[in-house]
Amino acid sequence: MSDTEVVVNKNKSHRKDKPWDTDDIDQWWKIDPFHPEDNKGGAFLEESSFATLFPKYREKYLREVWSVVTKALETHDVACTLDLVNGSMSVRTTRKTYDPYIIFKARDMIKLLARGVAVQQAVKILDDNISCDIIKIGNLVRNKERFVKRRQRIIGPDGSTLKAIELLTQCYVLVQGNTVSVMGPHKSLKEVRRIVLDCMKNIHPIYRIKELMIRRELAKDPKLATESWDRFLPQFRKSHLKTSERTAKKNERLAARNAARQVAGLEPATSQPTKKVYTPFPPAQQPRKVDLQLESGEYFLKKHEIEAREADKRKQKQAENTKNKRAERSQAFIAPVEGRHMTVEEKRHKKRKATEDENGQHVEKAKKKKHKATEDEVA
Repeated sequence: MSDTEVVVNKNKSHRKDKPWDTDDIDQWWKIDPFHPEDNKGGAFLEESSFATLFPKYREKYLREVWSVVTKALETHDVACTLDLVNGSMSVRTTRKTYDPYIIFKARDMIKLLARGVAVQQAVKILDDNISCDIIKIGNLVRNKERFVKRRQRIIGPDGSTLKAIELLTQCYVLVQGNTVSVMGPHKSLKEVRRIVLDCMKNIHPIYRIKELMIRRELAKDPKLATESWDRFLPQFRKSHLKTSERTAKKNERLAARNAARQVAGLEPATSQPTKKVYTPFPPAQQPRKVDLQLESGEYFLKKHEIEAREADKRKQKQAENTKNKRAERSQAFIAPVEGRHMTVEEKRHKKRKATEDENGQHVEKAKKKKHKATEDEVA
């Protein structure tokens, strides 16, 4: 094998560079407007139509705004129908339709209306520079509570995260049920889809938002147009501790806990529970219910005798409970123990003793002062 030959990974041997994925890809996103004179073939030979279902709660709103939808589609010579019986909306081409792609735009419009987008916003999809993407997130997370929490992360507190995504990508984003509806330029739809799918994979949207902010600032500098931006972009990776690091942290926590227990006068805790003494013999077999009945003689009793014994046990238990409850209730009627008041003689004796103790302390202090003064004079 020569040194110049490049070794291709086996998993990537059939992958080829896409001809449109180049640095000058931005020019391909530009779409020129389509006028009636551009349609050289004239009227369409076949009628194209699309239909979509809508939920029951959208019926009232769609009935109110359907006149707006009809007027918006009539400007492009597209007919529309609202079927309230079957709960569906449909669009179709007419003999006057000249734009072959407008039927797909009309299909996207009724899809957005079915997903809860307002009609003033959904009408904008008929513009050539605006596209839409409906991201399905319902089957990405199995746990319902976890799904709700991650979906709420896309919105953020008071909708702040959603607003940041809309400002950075110039898109309209609506989180509704199990889908996320996005409207905006072609290039920005890819960024929003990446943010939403990563969020459902437990990657917080703030990381992608920070990356988008850095990219927007770097795009302002013409010197960096031909350079790689990888050194400026943050690299967010999960921090996985090694086994030795986890053991060291566990030992630190155990040492701190043992120090606290030692101060409290308790025995130190061990990291591992005490192992049981190994024995090759299995544990003794527990007796069955029938064996216990045979041992007590209950097995040979008749049915009415067993019932009578159970009734006696129940009555004894009830009598014992009644006795305990009666004793608890009677505690409230027992007078508390009152302290005995001292007599006049006892009060005088106590006062005299306190005075003598106080005088004795004064005499002791006087003796100490006198002794100290004598030592000072001798010195």
